Amino acid sequence: MKTEIRLAGTGGQGVILASVILAEAAGVHEGRHVVQTQSYGPEARGGASRADVIISDEPILYPKSRRLDVLVCLSQQAADKYFDDLKVHGTAIIDGFYVRECPREGATCLSMAETARTELGRELFTNIVMLGALARITGVVKLESLEKSVANRVPVKALDLNKRALALGWELGARPRDRGTKG
Repeated sequence: MKTEIRLAGTGGQGVILASVILAEAAGVHEGRHVVQTQSYGPEARGGASRADVIISDEPILYPKSRRLDVLVCLSQQAADKYFDDLKVHGTAIIDGFYVRECPREGATCLSMAETARTELGRELFTNIVMLGALARITGVVKLESLEKSVANRVPVKALDLNKRALALGWELGARPRDRGTKG
């Protein structure tokens, strides 16, 4: 089975790091085939940022995403720009604080940034909260694999907070809320 995933937001939200962690979890810790690509605007912080991860049980013959199975949007700009790339019955996960108008009915709306802010004291951990929720909702990787990858990729002094962020995301993903377009 092949799953095409896009993580999108603005520069500084950590979507690139999150995609690297996700790819490592699937490829290194679960032995699957993985391709990770990234793109961000010239302004880096505050500009558009996106990363695609393709995870497959078979060799991946084309390294670019064609039709997304999963789209995660951490900003309104990302939602507006990338929803057309999502399959009709694809999974959309949006941050309810930053995405005020969802371009398509049926997206899973989660308070990822708010959870990071209130539970961990900083929005800096939103990307890791997002990974926990993504894993729980889609089942694309195991939580244990993400925990190992997070431990490899974050500074040791922030490891406990990142592990907590992952667990909070996992919990958040267990109780998703749907939200269509907000008027």
